[in-house]
Amino acid sequence: MRTVRTARMARTAAGALLAVAVLVGCGAGGGSSGTGGPSGTGGPSGGATAGATAGTPGSSGRPAPSASPSPDPVAGRLVTVTRTGGFAGRTVVLTVRGDGSWTRTGGTAQPGAGQLPPSGLEALRTALRAADLPRLPPDARADPPVYDGFAYEFAYDGSTVSSDEGALAPGLRKVLEALPGF
Repeated sequence: MRTVRTARMARTAAGALLAVAVLVGCGAGGGSSGTGGPSGTGGPSGGATAGATAGTPGSSGRPAPSASPSPDPVAGRLVTVTRTGGFAGRTVVLTVRGDGSWTRTGGTAQPGAGQLPPSGLEALRTALRAADLPRLPPDARADPPVYDGFAYEFAYDGSTVSSDEGALAPGLRKVLEALPGF
């Protein structure tokens, strides 16, 4: 019995360390700090230096080039979607990078990773542009609330939108359809 408990604790600790390593490596931060960086997570991207942000002097004294609506140039992140809730109340974070590679952490027995095919990546990009996150309400909740339903947070191109599944905008539903499964 003790061996089973020790093995379970070791697997749990290893899983937690792997999740932390993936999140740190992907630069997935708090997501709600409100800084609106180009990474799409709402916070500063991992590895960026203070002098290298758009509109501020870089180390050469010249302004850095302005951010484009493309994926985060430092981390290569295209979109991060966090799903919380459900009957089990778990949190799953899915990050898709600009090259179509994706990682899924938390909430499942094993983290997942993969690569979207070019057509899938283009479908996701099209759905993200059509969803027009900056024009959506930053926080949408159903009335009455769906108590055991899922809530989502979408972070893309400097915008973060939260919604529970009962109030999910049609454009965000299309984004979910284009993502690899949770």
